[in-house]
Amino acid sequence: MSLVLDHLAVAGETLEEATACIEEALGVRTVPGGQHVVFGTHNRLLGLADGLYLEAIAIDPEAAPVGPPRWFDLDRFRGPARLSNWICATDDLAGCLTGLGSEAGVPVALSRGALRWQMAVPDNGRLPFDNLHPALIEWESPVHPSANLPVSGCTLRRLVVTHPEAEALRGRLGGILSDTRLAIEPGEIGMRAEFDTPSGRRSLQ
Repeated sequence: MSLVLDHLAVAGETLEEATACIEEALGVRTVPGGQHVVFGTHNRLLGLADGLYLEAIAIDPEAAPVGPPRWFDLDRFRGPARLSNWICATDDLAGCLTGLGSEAGVPVALSRGALRWQMAVPDNGRLPFDNLHPALIEWESPVHPSANLPVSGCTLRRLVVTHPEAEALRGRLGGILSDTRLAIEPGEIGMRAEFDTPSGRRSLQ
């Protein structure tokens, strides 16, 4: 049972704001994603090197009303668009959730076009450690979505997650996640990602 970094999410009150946050910070253009009917959200995407990608995500104002709280705590999202979540993939979501506990979420079956996956979503939509616990995903499609995205020339160099209980978060993930690009450090609640881009080193937070 293990986790690997899969993608990063930038949330906004609107998709336009989330998209602008990425494009202005990195100096590159995103491409259309699609709708997530279960949670009433929509997204745009940016492919990164090493099989990663960035996702701009927001509530879709044209979506039908949804019942359960939305993923990524989007029902309560307010303020400027920002780097909001990091998502890790596993090939054993049920096993990971057994080890991490129900607060990490329960599996929800999702699809978008040809993509199929399961996502662990907490009942209240809010992940532990003030949403800085990684969201967990298990892809069920043969091709990862990053393989279908245009090359952007951007590479993730470092992801820094800061939280007053950083030691406890590291302890939860220490046995199942190892990535030299990731740092979980004590500090105010937040995230910062550093990238190499066609315009040089850029950051997003």
